[in-house]
Amino acid sequence: MLTHASFLLSGAAHGRPFEADATYQATGQAKPVLLFVHGFKGFKDWGHFPLLAKFFAEQGFVFVKLNLSHNGIVVGGTGDLEDLDAFGRNNFSIELDDIGQVIDVLFTPGATPVPATEMDLQRFFLAGHSRGGGLALLKAAEDPRVRAVATWAAIAEVHPQWPQAVFDEWQRTGVLHVPNTRTGVELPMHYQIVENYHANRPRLDIPHNVRRKLKQPLLIIHGDQDETVNVAAAHKLKQLKPTAELLLVPNATHMFGGAHPWPETELPAPARHVAEATAAFFKRQQ
Repeated sequence: MLTHASFLLSGAAHGRPFEADATYQATGQAKPVLLFVHGFKGFKDWGHFPLLAKFFAEQGFVFVKLNLSHNGIVVGGTGDLEDLDAFGRNNFSIELDDIGQVIDVLFTPGATPVPATEMDLQRFFLAGHSRGGGLALLKAAEDPRVRAVATWAAIAEVHPQWPQAVFDEWQRTGVLHVPNTRTGVELPMHYQIVENYHANRPRLDIPHNVRRKLKQPLLIIHGDQDETVNVAAAHKLKQLKPTAELLLVPNATHMFGGAHPWPETELPAPARHVAEATAAFFKRQQ
């Protein structure tokens, strides 16, 4: 029998509430804990992500996923991206701090609904999809409590490789709109995200941190037909950390077969392949 428990957090710096949840088998025995980070325009209950929680719980993990505080989700809201003001004010520093706050709570006895007896925090792992994969790399580089990392279709750079004219216009207007192709909504990004990157570059530079600071074992998974983050990003991460394991999934696109909503009761086949490889990788770290 699976147990599902939600818990609410409030950003230590910004005060905005955000939610996380844990899925596990309540056996009374300590299990490895896996924290999953969604990507850009994503959220914790997107598409097949709840099925991922079920899969990892059945594999003997405590699977925790969070809504990053400024991803556009409102606690108690529609369940989809609706707070465009918060979305526009998001940046990587906020997201790393959100992840750190969830980690702190998990490592604080009694601070979550998950009993301490169910969690083996000596086996605490991070996984992230797309932008969330980049965040997982950065967080692991600065937090030794993370024992190993897996990235799924991860970015290899925080700073987008756009023409300078795009940045000049973005700085002039103060906002850049990106389409949510799923809903048709134009999502704002304020220029502060660029300023935040430059002000915090030592912390937010993925190549530097992966090459110099990431000591934990790393699994890099990428679809060879990724239409959003080119598979070259996976090869770059592998070059930055040659000891990393690299798995290229044949014919897989960015979401590994998933979509939102996901009405099926089983994981899409590419996503299940990713989940199985990730679970096996983390079990080898025990």
